[in-house]
Amino acid sequence: MMKEKNASSQDYFVLLGFSNWPHLELVLFVVILMFYLMTLIGNLFIIILSYLDSHLHTPMYFFLSNLSFLDLCYTTSSIPQLLVNLWGPEKNISYVGCMIQLYFVLALGTAECMPLVVMSYDRYAAVCRPLHYTVLMHPRFCYLLAVASWASGFTTSALHSSFTSWVPLCGHRQVDHFFCEVAALLRLSCVDTRANELTLMVMSSIFVIIPLILILSSYGVIAHAVLRMQSTAGLQKVFGSCGAHLLVVSLFFIPVMCIYLQPPTRGSQDQGKFIALFYTVVTPSLNPLIYTLRNKDVKGAVKRLMRWEREM
Repeated sequence: MMKEKNASSQDYFVLLGFSNWPHLELVLFVVILMFYLMTLIGNLFIIILSYLDSHLHTPMYFFLSNLSFLDLCYTTSSIPQLLVNLWGPEKNISYVGCMIQLYFVLALGTAECMPLVVMSYDRYAAVCRPLHYTVLMHPRFCYLLAVASWASGFTTSALHSSFTSWVPLCGHRQVDHFFCEVAALLRLSCVDTRANELTLMVMSSIFVIIPLILILSSYGVIAHAVLRMQSTAGLQKVFGSCGAHLLVVSLFFIPVMCIYLQPPTRGSQDQGKFIALFYTVVTPSLNPLIYTLRNKDVKGAVKRLMRWEREM
């Protein structure tokens, strides 16, 4: 007879991660470490530059800095633990550490949806309502949206984390993932978890489908306005700013939809790990490059900063 254990009685979990491919662990360690350092340097660069240069004190760069800070926190909530597990033989994580990691990964991942929506609305206001832009994107309104994104993420995560921690677990402690993830933890349960899985899918749909619809609606209106433009320079500027944001949206939402918006019985668990690795490691490192390459505002800010340093 299988003995059930409450989650609180588990002293630790074993994060299996990529144990099925021991010959790849060293390669993965080097690659992930490089992407993690790129994430730290690139996102810190955006945050510091946006703070120091007054020309970047705009709603767009306020939310871009917010997104960069979210990316920094999100990757740091799971990647250092993954690097430790890849480097050494021990792959354990304490029960308390696992629950803390679960809470912050969920909270920060959920909170990241809101800045992407607001940045698309910012582009809509700049392109379609330029005369009302300062009213539509008032600083107080921007701060409220930023607070709302963090609050929604941490509130939703509190619900999911609580529901997951209450599920009784069997003696089996091996989590088939590289971080403490809801679906992976639910597989350790001795009871029927279909209600938890349904709740996860419904909440994922709310925080993925609705933001995606809002983003696509904003860009649908922008596309309609762009088609009526006569100026080639104006078209290039719109495509430059909107194209970068659309690419970031695609890199974030497509992997998330592949994992969380399909029934848990479909797909390979190993495939899910690599998709999760992509949006946890690769996407946050690419965001700064996408937003800064060929960006005249950022290039101008860097030149002004270098000129200021020489004058000091």
